[in-house]
Amino acid sequence: MSIETADPGHGHSPAAWTAVTIMLIAFTIGTVAFFFDAQWLVWASAGLLVVGAIVGWVLARAGYGVGGSKVAEKAH
Repeated sequence: MSIETADPGHGHSPAAWTAVTIMLIAFTIGTVAFFFDAQWLVWASAGLLVVGAIVGWVLARAGYGVGGSKVAEKAH
């Protein structure tokens, strides 16, 4: 008995990579700012984290997400 499941793509798309990159940068900046007690920069990095999520969502809606019209699927 064989059960086949569709691979959801696991976020291998330009939208996902862009969002994660922005969020990792924001998290890194926030961590360093927290260490140096720069509260305004911690909050600014939290805002950048939200921007990263929004950018990912916008790019996915524009066709750059998994299975999007502007993404060439790779064979594994």
